[in-house]
Parts: sequence; C-alpha cells; structure tokens
Amino acid sequence: MKTFYNHLHAQHQGKVEMFRGALVPCFEVPARADHVLAELQRRQLGAVLEPQAFDEAALTAIHSPRYLNFLATAWDQWVALDAANADKDILPSVWPTRTFRTDIEPDNFAAKVGLYSYDAGTPFTSGTWVAARAGANCALSAAQVVVAGDRAAFALSRPPGHHAGADFFGGYCFLNNAALAAQHLRHAGMKKVAVLDVDYHHGNGTQAIFFDRPDVYFASIHGDPRTEYPFYLGHADETGSGAGLGANLNLPLPRGTDYATWAQALETALAGIARFGADALVVSLGMDTFEGDPISGFKLKTDDYLRIGERLAKAGLPTVFIFEGGYAVQEVGVNAVNVLQGFTNP
Repeated sequence: MKTFYNHLHAQHQGKVEMFRGALVPCFEVPARADHVLAELQRRQLGAVLEPQAFDEAALTAIHSPRYLNFLATAWDQWVALDAANADKDILPSVWPTRTFRTDIEPDNFAAKVGLYSYDAGTPFTSGTWVAARAGANCALSAAQVVVAGDRAAFALSRPPGHHAGADFFGGYCFLNNAALAAQHLRHAGMKKVAVLDVDYHHGNGTQAIFFDRPDVYFASIHGDPRTEYPFYLGHADETGSGAGLGANLNLPLPRGTDYATWAQALETALAGIARFGADALVVSLGMDTFEGDPISGFKLKTDDYLRIGERLAKAGLPTVFIFEGGYAVQEVGVNAVNVLQGFTNP
C-alpha cells in the first residue's frame, strides 16, 4: 500500500486551544503523524511517497473560493494588524449564529475568523495553510493511484480534515481531505463513492458537503452528539436531503462503547454502503476510538484495529484511507498501522 506523507505537516503546530473553559496545550500535535510514519516504516507496509501537486481547481470542487482565499491570506492579515501577532496563534472569539448574516464578508479580521470557523479549539498558525494545502495534495494523490488501479492507498497528513466544511474550519480541520478524495474519485469516472468515517467525532464537515448529493454516500460511527463534539450534527435522523435523501447514515453510540458493539455498527454501515452500490470507498481513519484517548470515550483496544482493517478489506472496494483524529499520541502509530496491516493482509 502506497502512503503519501505530508512532510510539511509540522509547520502547523498550535500553541493552545480552548478546552472546557481554559486555554490548554493542543491535543492535535505533530508527533501524531510522526508516530504513524515510524510504525509504517518499521513494518515496511509499502512505499512512502511525496504527493503530487494539484491545482486550485481540485480544492474549489469542494471548498468555496472565498473561504480558500481567507485561509491563504489569514496569517498575513493577522500579522498586519500588529507585528507582535507573529508570536501568537489566531483563535476566533465571535461567531455568526442563527439570525446573523454570513453572505457579506466583514472587513474586521476578528469577524472574518468567526465567519469561517465554528469553535475556539482550532488555532490557526503561521504554517497552517502550507500544511493543510500539502495535506490536500496527499489525499488527492492517494485517490489518484486508486483511480490508476491500486487496491488501496493512505494519505498520512495533519491537520485532519473531516470537520471542515465547504466554507468553515473547526475541530482541528481546515481542508476536508476525505471530501477532496471522494470528489476526485467521482471526477475520475467512478459513478458512486462512499465515505466511511470511523473517527470518534462525527464528520460534520463531510456530511454537510455531501448531504444533498445522491452520488456520495456518507456513513459515520461516532460518539452520540448529545454529549460528544461536535454536538450539533451526527444524529440518526439525518439521512440526507433532496436528491441525497437516503445517502447519509449516522450511527451514534454512547460513551463506553466496546468493540463488540462498535463492530455491529460497522456491519450496519458496510451494509448500507453495499446497498448504495459504491464503486470506491474513502475511509476517514480516526484513531480516537482507542480506549486510552484523552478526549474521547470508546473502549477499542489495539488488536481491534487489525480486525477493522480485515473487515474493510472484505468490502472488496478500492479504498483511500485518510488519517484523521487520534490523540493517544504514543499508541496512535501502532493502532493506525494495525488497520492498514489488517486490510493488506486479511
């Protein structure tokens, strides 16, 4: 299995995030990807490659031009306000909700940040755009080799992507790598694509992007949004809209869920994908379902990830794996590579 690795990911390294009313050190750190890379190399599961460069059109297939322009220029705007800002991360402090307008981009920078974000836990740093842009190239490159005939490929990058929508960031995510990969598969001629999100946190951005589309099926197994981030999406009654009605499946599970129960949800998700008739699969591979994750609540164990990989292989679909969450940093490498190994050697 080819892995496309983002060598620029460490340029995004937030200092603090807002968590439960306090500024705390970021949970989403460069060591996450470093541990996965080291484990991949130790097990020699396949070549680790530089991604191909893709042009802006690949991004605008998913993200709005206005939003992309903001991401590309935000740091310069921030430092232009005050040279001392170069030593601080950008964190939003105001948001347009409910009756507030969002069609007009304000001139005030603090208002712009709020317009394009939805939480105060996603610091924007001097290297965020560079890292996220290179990560998108990893996702697109992984999709491209699957289009060319590879059975599977892995995009190893950070920041993650599944919380990012067409025109907003949050949940540590800026560009939606899974959505970009799915759209690339569609543009390449695959008539139907499924995205399976196995991160502990619901992929609200991916759902929002494809919610009214009949050609991309989104299935997510995640912590119940009544108690778990991102809270405002991920309920079972969200099944798509318009032409996309029936192409969205949410499987929320309570805190404390073990592998036996989680695996039943996986069977339900894969059955839905099979009925949909997907030609290819994109997996948002979040590892924060692990029992030792500091900000999550499922009870999966390291060996369980081998079984997940084996079951995904049995789906028999060309598959693009996209690295998402997972904050038990010391274990994230072994757990992620277990999925890939289980898939490669079922």
